[in-house]
Amino acid sequence: MTPGDQEETQPLLRPPGGSAPRGRRVFLAAFAAALGPLSFGFALGYSSPAIPSLRRAAPPALRLDDAAASWFGAIVTLGAAAGGVLGGWLVDRAGRKLSLLLCAVPFVAGFTVITAAQNVWLLLGGRLLTGLACGIASLVAPVYISEIAYPEVRGLLGSCVQLMVVIGILLAYLAGWVLKWRWLAVLGCVPPSFMLLLMCCMPETPRFLLTQHKRQEAMAAMQFLWGSEQGWEEPPVGAEHQGFHLAQLRRPGVYKPFIIGISLMAFQQLSGINAVMFYAETIFEEAKFKDSSLASVIVGIIQVLFTAVAALVMDRAGRRLLLALSGVVMVVSTSAFGAYFRLTQGGPSNSSHVDLLAPVSVEPASGSVGLAWLAVGSMCLFIAGFAVGWGPIPWLLMSEIFPLHVKGVATGVCVLTNWFMAFLVTKEFSSLMEVLRPYGAFWLAAAFCIFSVLFTLACVPETKGKTLEQITAHFEGR
Repeated sequence: MTPGDQEETQPLLRPPGGSAPRGRRVFLAAFAAALGPLSFGFALGYSSPAIPSLRRAAPPALRLDDAAASWFGAIVTLGAAAGGVLGGWLVDRAGRKLSLLLCAVPFVAGFTVITAAQNVWLLLGGRLLTGLACGIASLVAPVYISEIAYPEVRGLLGSCVQLMVVIGILLAYLAGWVLKWRWLAVLGCVPPSFMLLLMCCMPETPRFLLTQHKRQEAMAAMQFLWGSEQGWEEPPVGAEHQGFHLAQLRRPGVYKPFIIGISLMAFQQLSGINAVMFYAETIFEEAKFKDSSLASVIVGIIQVLFTAVAALVMDRAGRRLLLALSGVVMVVSTSAFGAYFRLTQGGPSNSSHVDLLAPVSVEPASGSVGLAWLAVGSMCLFIAGFAVGWGPIPWLLMSEIFPLHVKGVATGVCVLTNWFMAFLVTKEFSSLMEVLRPYGAFWLAAAFCIFSVLFTLACVPETKGKTLEQITAHFEGR
């Protein structure tokens, strides 16, 4: 073991006597940081009500054709991929708090550009800016929260990142019922502005302050967050300040988390979740429902409820169990949804125009109503399964498994992977449904979900109840 390794095994933050902290301001700080994910959830959900409105617009009003609508939904993921790279650089140099403050700027600027847009290029430019902010927030918020939380609540608070994302998506769906797309963009400026105000009152993470030799500020942050500053030790100057070098990929403590983090992000997107959420209304129109916007809201409510359940049980059930259970549920639901499209591909005679608010007991003229409810059930089951595991846990594990000295670069690569895969899936989902037919596209997603379950059981460690230093030591084999 090298001297640098020895230094890194010493805990950065250690509670006195092994007792768990009881400070409650950590929850306020986590909420302030989670307004970033709320903002990027709103940005993701914005396209679902905005695209149909922009496609229906009659000249001379601003209107999107099919190609522009596809880019309007997908370009945000390209901006987010770039934001992930920028966020990985910012989080190590500007710090966690300042990075969150800075990401509010492109959020507000992007929605402002969309509000004032007079042509398609300005619309796409605004979406690109909000995407950039999404990438930064999706990286920095989990890191900030994981570094301020103590082990007993890190799963709960870390899962709130995804919870705020799905609340933001649902907020966009609900607001889209009553607001035109320009006013919806105005509403999108509110969460990042609120985050900017709240984060100004929150401290930097003690771990980052200690590595910057700001011990007094770190102790003050601990007092604010956890209600105690007794027994905390300043870390030695060592590997934390070396920066990332490719040679470090030979170390198990670096390459193992890298493989796990990148794989988790890839599998999360290959499940098809972003395609489902971006094109929720379109998918339900394919399923021939009368009120596809209502169906999208129902999906959003289910996602919020089950993500909240996951947050509450995360520190009890553990990450591995929830990931495996989530994957199995997604395999069943995507297979069933594919079966629905396979059974209804015959033509108009199999159409199922169903009012979602109608009672299930209505007697249909044929079996098509039952097939329609198969689609509803499959979609809801998929969203519930994803929300319990593969929604929150990859982001949570990304913030837990990397050593401090490679965290900026490593989380940047993970976020880049996630958003690049999201772009590919979102942009090509329609083409994939044409080539493989809808049932083939969903059965392909089911195959990826099977691989995700096998990968979880074979490679993903359990991190519940462990300090970040204990997780690093596990990968190093100590």
